[in-house]
Amino acid sequence: MIRYFNQDIKFEFKSKLLTNRWLKMVAESEIRKISDINVIFCSDNYILDVNMKYLQHDYFTDIITFDYCEGDRLSGDLFISIDSVRENSQFYGTSFADELNRVIVHGVLHLIGYDDHSEADIATMRAKEDYYLSLRASLQ
Repeated sequence: MIRYFNQDIKFEFKSKLLTNRWLKMVAESEIRKISDINVIFCSDNYILDVNMKYLQHDYFTDIITFDYCEGDRLSGDLFISIDSVRENSQFYGTSFADELNRVIVHGVLHLIGYDDHSEADIATMRAKEDYYLSLRASLQ
């Protein structure tokens, strides 16, 4: 089950059903199953607090993924800064919705086991994001 929450912001996420179908398809494509995923939309300040408190990182980010997966079952918390997503969409010249979807699937790919620490990992992650974003477009 995928659940959506707001923490310290007012944000209406209107694409829950489509996103749930899409993420289920992503999981199945990677031979995984969705168990419990919480998507928590928040502000830059909130995600900075989470980053400092739990990861000892003193910087802003667009997403923090906490992985609680067991076996092939995807479970975790995805903290997503709506402020950073909005800023990144302007920086990269994409729509807010496209950038938000990229960040959501990025978090799910982390739960699946993909990383983004090396240049090769980043390239693989970006290719997976692009592929699954194209699949999402086919669902609409």
